[in-house]
Amino acid sequence: MQTENLKLDIEATDERRIRVGETAILLLIACVIGTVANYVSTGVGALEAFPGMAILYVCSVVGLMLSRFLPFYLPSVAWVSLIAIVITIPGVPGADWVVEHVGKINFLSLATPALAYGGLALSAKEFAIARTSGWKIAIIAVCVMLGTYLGSVIIADLTLRLLG
Repeated sequence: MQTENLKLDIEATDERRIRVGETAILLLIACVIGTVANYVSTGVGALEAFPGMAILYVCSVVGLMLSRFLPFYLPSVAWVSLIAIVITIPGVPGADWVVEHVGKINFLSLATPALAYGGLALSAKEFAIARTSGWKIAIIAVCVMLGTYLGSVIIADLTLRLLG
C-alpha cells in the first residue's frame, strides 16, 4: 500500500467566505426534506409545519448573513442560536407564536436526514483514497456496516426483552 500518497489535508473553512445565496438554497432543500421527515415521524402536514419550518429557515439564513458580513467573527451556529434564543424569550413580542409553531417540528426528525447526509458525504479526497485502497476496502466497509447493524439489532432486542 502506498501510504506516502495518502495525504489528508485538513482545510479550515472560513465561514466568512461562504456564499450565502448558495447556502440559503441548500438550507431550503434541507427544509423540504425536514418537512417530509417531520410528516413521517409526527404526522404533522406540510402546511401546518410550514410556519415553524420557515422560522427555522429565516433564523439560519440571518445567522449566516451576520457571520458573513459583520466585521467581527462569530461562527454562524452561534448567531443562529442567539437569534433563536432571543425570539423565544418570554416577553419578547411574538415569542409565544414562535414557540407554538416551532413546537410542531420534531427536531429529531430534522436531524435524521442531516446525519444520513453526513454519513454518506464523500469528498474528492476520500474517493482518491478509496481508489488507491482497491476493492478490498469495499468488502471491509460492507462487513463493518453489517456488523454494526447486526450488533445494534442484537443489543436493542436484548434490551427490549429485558426491560420491556
